[in-house]
Amino acid sequence: MSSIDGIGVSDQVHVHLSAIADAVDGLCATDLTGLPDGELTVTMRRLERSLRRASTVGHNLIVETAERSLPGKLGHKTVNKMLVEVLRISATDASARVTAAKSLGTWHSLSGQPLPADLPETAAAQRDGAIGPDHARAVREVIRKIPHAVSSSDIAVAEQILADLARSATPEDVEKAGHDLLAHLNPDGDLTDVKDRKRLRGIRFGRQDQNLMTPISGHLDPETRALLEPILAKWARPGMNNPDDPESPTGNAEHPHVDRDQLAAAAGRTATQRNHDAVKEALRTLLGSGVLGSHRGLPVTAIITMTLDQLEHATGVATTASGGIVPIKDALKLAERSHPVLVLFDHNGRPLHLGRSKRLATADQRLALIAADRGCTRPGCDAPATMTAVHHVRDWSKGGTTDIGGLALGCDACHALIHDGPGGWHTHTAPEGTEYAGRTEWIPPPHLDPDQTPRINHRHHPRELLDRARRRAQARREADIREWRGHHGRQPRPPRDDKGDVP
Repeated sequence: MSSIDGIGVSDQVHVHLSAIADAVDGLCATDLTGLPDGELTVTMRRLERSLRRASTVGHNLIVETAERSLPGKLGHKTVNKMLVEVLRISATDASARVTAAKSLGTWHSLSGQPLPADLPETAAAQRDGAIGPDHARAVREVIRKIPHAVSSSDIAVAEQILADLARSATPEDVEKAGHDLLAHLNPDGDLTDVKDRKRLRGIRFGRQDQNLMTPISGHLDPETRALLEPILAKWARPGMNNPDDPESPTGNAEHPHVDRDQLAAAAGRTATQRNHDAVKEALRTLLGSGVLGSHRGLPVTAIITMTLDQLEHATGVATTASGGIVPIKDALKLAERSHPVLVLFDHNGRPLHLGRSKRLATADQRLALIAADRGCTRPGCDAPATMTAVHHVRDWSKGGTTDIGGLALGCDACHALIHDGPGGWHTHTAPEGTEYAGRTEWIPPPHLDPDQTPRINHRHHPRELLDRARRRAQARREADIREWRGHHGRQPRPPRDDKGDVP
């Protein structure tokens, strides 16, 4: 038996696990009602960090189980089945843990030497408690989708960038940024092979069951989804097109005679049921006349944003107002019968002046904001542009203007958070000279951030997240080089791939 500081490994593990059990017992017995408000979030973060770090121990336990062929010795067919039976967890959970251990655990060579993890930066971030299993899963899924033609050094840099991003972002942010990273590594915009998409597309109708219901399954290509999203955004709203409610409004939800209170009171269906009823009503309408009307001041249509460079080169991916992504080639197909709108931006990436003297924004202003903001501007909110309204950065009642520079997109839920009472958020425009000049900054209430540091929402701008992560990764690399030079007195040769490039 190996030992450290004279204590056997088994004894060490027993001591540490006993300490964990004692600590958890103590926390469970503690009356948290006496914890001050300011300590609640601090306690949550400390507990979350410990739980994340504990996952690393779980990875290595699975590694030991596999390397020792323990399942076979104990009468289990696989590691997965052993986890299900020993820990009484679901097969899905067991599979997820084994998959995580394969890429994040410390495996060993035949000689017993530890091997670097497949995702070393991600493993280190979870070991630090900076990221959780969902972050790691998001990184792993992006790396898995990188084309085989991409060099191993580029893949390593991509993993480092994503892992660094995960330390300060949500798993959803990592996933969105991953789409942008994949588009960079594969600039033609073919996130999946075009032939694969054509082969996979399809909608399957099963046989009607005893309830006369027909099951549906299949895959929609990006173009079809982009066409469907704006219809669902409008007609699948709570209370709309409800076949069980004869008073339910149909057709145009923006009609002046539609009672908003009635809409809210009639919201008794699940999201999937509303989607079903919306598709049914859309098909019914398409068989008659096209009366889709408008949604939040704009015609109900697919709104796709792309840059002039993307248009000229027909590469990359475009974004839809519903938050989806569409390869540029597919977006251009959708645009063949459309009327393009040109929005000019200033050097800060904000729309040039579009102003009016009235309170309500124009359709042109909303289109410009969709191109600029892409969705709700409150930090962390992922509501796409189709689920937002135009918000005055400075309230209209307080002298705010309906100029494009004083407007931003905000979903209904986040807009309600802006008020002068306790717990209210405030908004203002980032000043010139700052990194995100012209963007809408949200100032959180003191109980969320005692310093009330202004925040920018990067959720709809994954390229910004990637750029920040790249800069941090480059800064760490330069620090490592300086440290190396301090010890060796000369500049090391930086690693490069066959082309001498890094993402």
